[in-house]
Amino acid sequence: MQKPVKVQDKYYLKSLHEEIDLYDRKLAHMTKYELFASEAEREIAIGKMTTKRAALVQTAKKLVKDGVEFHSSDIPRSFRPQTESAEHANVA
Repeated sequence: MQKPVKVQDKYYLKSLHEEIDLYDRKLAHMTKYELFASEAEREIAIGKMTTKRAALVQTAKKLVKDGVEFHSSDIPRSFRPQTESAEHANVA
């Protein structure tokens, strides 16, 4: 039995962007607020989450390179230029 093929269209890219944004928020929370038994455990946890995020970023960039369309408003905050991120923060 074959695995179903994952359709990689604009909706998949949008969900990837949302997931990357979620990982960005989780990393920020982990870095600032989460308590760990040691600094080494914190670094390990951050490293694992960064690796997962990097895989998503690589897939998203490949889809963009392949020409999958997307709205600029769907791009994760970490992908946006700093000035634009600051403008969105002031609006929210």
